[in-house]
Amino acid sequence: MNCLDTAWRQHAAELRGWLRRRLNQPQDVEDMMQDLFMKALRQGSGFCKIQNPRAWLFEVARNALADRLKSEREALALPDDLAAPAPEDAPVDGLTACLPRVLSELNDADRQAIVLCDLGGMPQADYAAQVGLTLSAAKSRLQRARLRLRDRMATACQVTMGTGGQVEDFVPRPPLESPQQS
Repeated sequence: MNCLDTAWRQHAAELRGWLRRRLNQPQDVEDMMQDLFMKALRQGSGFCKIQNPRAWLFEVARNALADRLKSEREALALPDDLAAPAPEDAPVDGLTACLPRVLSELNDADRQAIVLCDLGGMPQADYAAQVGLTLSAAKSRLQRARLRLRDRMATACQVTMGTGGQVEDFVPRPPLESPQQS
C-alpha cells in the first residue's frame, strides 16, 4: 500500500481544502476524508495501477459529495404552513362521473371497443379475435371510437382540453338514473 500512502500524503491537504469550500461543517469534511480514504483502501493493489491517483481521488470525492448533497436536499423539512398543491389530475377524477352517461350514448360497437380495450385492459389483438376483425381493423375501430367519445365528452360535459391534450375543466353532468330510482 506504499503507493496509496504516497498519493494520500501528496493530495490529502488539497482534497481537504476542496471539501472545506463545499461543506459547511468541519466534521462533515473529516467524514468525507475518511470515506474517501476507505474507498481508496478498498482498491487494494489496484490503486497502484491507477495512472493518475490525484484525478481518481478528486473524482471519487466529487461523486461522494454529490451523493451526500443530494440525500441532504431530499431530506429537507417543509414548513408547516406550506399549502398543498392541487392534484394535477383533479379535473380528470371528477370527470369519471360523466363517463358512464356518455358511454351509454355511444353506439354499441364504439362502447364495446372502449369498455373492453381501454377500461378493461383487453389487448387489441384479443379484441380483434373476439369481434372477428383483423388487428388493423380493430385498431381503426378503437381509434374512431375514442375520437367519438372525446367529441361526445366535449359536448355533453363541456370538457376543455389544454395545449398538451390534458383535461383542464368540465361541467359535471348528472349521472344516469339507475332502474331502482325510476
